[in-house]
Amino acid sequence: MIWTILLLVQVILLYFILTQRSRSKSDPPLDRGIIPWLGHALEFGKDASKFLNRMKLKHGNIFTVRVAGRYVTVLLDPHSYDSVMNDSESLDFTRYAQVLMERIFKLRLSHRQMAKAKAMMTLHFMGMNLAALNSTMSRHLKALLKAEMPQNQKDWKQKGLFDFSYSLLFKAGYLTLFGGEKNNNSSADLSSVYEDYKKFDGLLTKIARGTLKSDEKRTAQSIRDKLWEALAPAGLTEDAGSSLWLHAYRCLLQEEGADEETQTKALLMQLWATQGNVGPAAFWLLGYLLTNPPALTAVKREFSWISQEAPFMDRAVKTPVFDSALEETLRLTAAPFITREVVQEKKLHMADGQEYLLRKGDRVCLFPFNSPQMDPEIYQEPQKYKYDRFLNEDGSVKKDFYKAGRCLKYYTMPWGAGTNGCVGKQFAINTIKQFAYMVLTNYDLELCDLNAQMPEVNPSHYGFGMLQPKGDLLVRYKPKNTH
Repeated sequence: MIWTILLLVQVILLYFILTQRSRSKSDPPLDRGIIPWLGHALEFGKDASKFLNRMKLKHGNIFTVRVAGRYVTVLLDPHSYDSVMNDSESLDFTRYAQVLMERIFKLRLSHRQMAKAKAMMTLHFMGMNLAALNSTMSRHLKALLKAEMPQNQKDWKQKGLFDFSYSLLFKAGYLTLFGGEKNNNSSADLSSVYEDYKKFDGLLTKIARGTLKSDEKRTAQSIRDKLWEALAPAGLTEDAGSSLWLHAYRCLLQEEGADEETQTKALLMQLWATQGNVGPAAFWLLGYLLTNPPALTAVKREFSWISQEAPFMDRAVKTPVFDSALEETLRLTAAPFITREVVQEKKLHMADGQEYLLRKGDRVCLFPFNSPQMDPEIYQEPQKYKYDRFLNEDGSVKKDFYKAGRCLKYYTMPWGAGTNGCVGKQFAINTIKQFAYMVLTNYDLELCDLNAQMPEVNPSHYGFGMLQPKGDLLVRYKPKNTH
């Protein structure tokens, strides 16, 4: 027994010796952390924004950290972001996406399948197809809001704003993209699907990081099974009210040889991709407006000039005040990682003239939330919500922001950028705008506590799109015509 233990210790020591890495002159600053192999994984996962700010103060705009056996080079200079995002030869986007896809959704898709799916989504989320989706979304939102707040309702109803926003937008998005109103599948009841989805969403960051406890693993698999049942291809047919995009996506998967189980897993991935950010974004937007009365007044005034008939279908309808309020909301709460795998050695040219070597096998990460979005050099009082931050004095859109004396190409990046920017960006913006317009013009919505403050963010969500709150904001609401 003693020899087995000694042999095991020797193997572990040999592993650490072989994987121990030192910095060469051409490498970015290296910070391995004090815990062997694990490095900075715990601090990174607990609060990525706080950790990366600490590393930036210590090392500057670029540094390499060890995270659970991997070396991750973090770049926080927005002037240098193009050198990463525009290089598809040395840096690969799909490999890390495939790791997360398999870990979270138990799904394997090839690079070709993913590329074809993205091209197909671009076709369906733009142009005339986008107009059709907007119209369908508007119809479902109206119906769901009327069910939530019937016209004969005279008394105030109370609810947490996060659950109010997320549940309504999830249900409207589910009906718009996946159908369901004619679906006979017993697992596809809207409220049931939402409750299962919300549980899955609550565990998603732990699933992605591989930190689930044993009971949480069982819960996650049980919820996956329920959602897979609701999304089974046999139930989501065109006759069941699903969208043209969904039909085209399923046909594409079938043509690529995906069986029904793979199709179902792919649909769960798309459910999270299409619904995981819109509801939280709408919550933050309404929350910031309700807790900033001048902002709410300005947005309502702009909305009062817009026709009730399909207000956002016409591209001629301009809403600069609302657009600025939403942009400011996203600046404060959109926090995705932009990640690439280094597939061949690359010399990274920084905007300040410095050059660094990126090693093959490492990972590169941009975190626009810290820089540019929360950079005090770019935004005065970056922690504060200013609804008109993206407006010039004459009311026109403000696009000129500066760092180190130079105008920024990327001054906020909630949707990513370049070839891997969010395909559904415009649909998401239109959906949030329609939701805010319907709620603020047709219903009375106010804080139960007029002095309530916005809840703190859940730091474990850094890196996974829209942030989510630790708590909620209690609101009350009723139709306007019941006074």
